[in-house]
Amino acid sequence: MSDRAGTPATPEDLIDVEALVRAYYEKHPDASVPEQRVVFGTSGHRGSAFDTAFNDDHIAAITQAIVEYRRGQGTTGPLFIGADTHALSEPAQTTALEVLVANGIDVLVDEYDDFVPTPAVSHAIIKYNKEHPGEPQADGIVVTPSHNPPRDGGFKYNPPHGGPADSDATSWIANRANDLIANGLREVNRAEPSGVATYDFRGNYVDDLKHIIDVDAIRRAGIRIGADPLGGASAHYWALIGETYGLDLTVVNPLIDPQWGFMTLDWDGKIRMDPSSPSAMASVLKHKDDFAVLTGNDADADRHGIVTPDGGLMNPNHYLAVAIDYLYAHRPDWRADAAVGKTLVSSSVIDRVADSLGRRLWEVPVGFKWFVPGLVDGSVAFGGEESAGASFLRLDGTAWTTDKDGILLALLASEITAVTGKSPSQLYRGLTERFGDPVYQRVDAAASKEQKAKLGKLDGDAITADELAGEKITAKLSKAPGNDAAIGGLKVVTENAWFAARPSGTEDVYKIYAESFLGEDHLRQVQSEAKSIVDAAIA
Repeated sequence: MSDRAGTPATPEDLIDVEALVRAYYEKHPDASVPEQRVVFGTSGHRGSAFDTAFNDDHIAAITQAIVEYRRGQGTTGPLFIGADTHALSEPAQTTALEVLVANGIDVLVDEYDDFVPTPAVSHAIIKYNKEHPGEPQADGIVVTPSHNPPRDGGFKYNPPHGGPADSDATSWIANRANDLIANGLREVNRAEPSGVATYDFRGNYVDDLKHIIDVDAIRRAGIRIGADPLGGASAHYWALIGETYGLDLTVVNPLIDPQWGFMTLDWDGKIRMDPSSPSAMASVLKHKDDFAVLTGNDADADRHGIVTPDGGLMNPNHYLAVAIDYLYAHRPDWRADAAVGKTLVSSSVIDRVADSLGRRLWEVPVGFKWFVPGLVDGSVAFGGEESAGASFLRLDGTAWTTDKDGILLALLASEITAVTGKSPSQLYRGLTERFGDPVYQRVDAAASKEQKAKLGKLDGDAITADELAGEKITAKLSKAPGNDAAIGGLKVVTENAWFAARPSGTEDVYKIYAESFLGEDHLRQVQSEAKSIVDAAIA
């Protein structure tokens, strides 16, 4: 933790926006330098123009690669594109439009030249394809690095299913983009973007919310709601939600600032728009007593933060458990066999909630893309990640978004409060009385690139230990139980605890996620032994 965590940003913390945009155009990547290559993580390509990791050349090459990929997949319908409030998002969207138009793609941009949240793009894709069966399918691009610092840019591709592209797609796109850069972009088509069609992302998304959230219950209960977009793309969406449905809703801070000078610093002293971080949300928390429900979103609104007067900022795992317990009891038209989806580093309290509901648990690797098939066919009604990202089905059991939707999860907190008469934090305390009160933490441990590579390919059988923190090990997993997909690391489980270890994609560390139902001291023991177990396996 930085000693400045949770304190207001100072002028010295702010980026030079003009210099950042200049670097976007003036710096040119060398495809032979690993740090300058196109690399798709769990949520697209990210980097900073200052580091020659997110520049005009990258975006032109990625977009051309997407054009070629979608053509190869037979995707010939319109392409929806939206961008968040990061300084690099607007120039990156302009670059992408130049390439899309030059390649003859029917592209749709926001009707009001507004910022567009990730869930609004996913919603648009699904809505279009549902309304045009048998016709060429639509797909989309979201220009966002999510909650990353202001110096970063990000670029994501969403195929016709509306969710994040899978590894096969992103690997192909990244490899082709790097080849294009190495070849001097000679095969990239560009033209002045003119006559581009528009789409009302905001109006279509907001008008459809009544088919997934009980907005009437919220209005009748008179719930006083505060929504802080944290300077992100959801700002105008929240204003329209309140107006459309007659809710007592205040946009706490509608300011859009590409420097994010109004933010408090995150745990490491950086500006980061993470609504699940107490440090990043410190200024929001000052208003916790002013509203029955106070929420935050990140820059592209795919993450949520829930603040209650009695509990402050909720741990994301705690809120996911409450949301699951509530939804499966209040959505009678969902399939009776629809599973509960969670990533394997999410809290085991969710396992216990799912069991109490008589629902199958569908545990998948890290990355929201794994939930897409289940959300599309209704076999998974809710998919959630410990990093405060989730989505769920409409009231009728059909797909809403197949990407994370922070606006939806934030608005659900008001429905829960209105219908139950209790805050989500009060409801979580009730869950702990039934299922136990786990403690959870993620820490980092040093590892070389070679060790990270070994961890990413580790087989559970390579672990020789049979006990963890005094308990018998019941599972050693290198594949997710829900879909048998490789987890890119390891998970070890006992009756009352577990840990998972995964290599970082950006730093020379591996991440240890751990949880115990036996208290803080036991968690520390789990973490210590986890490090010893993993270090021995990757030595």
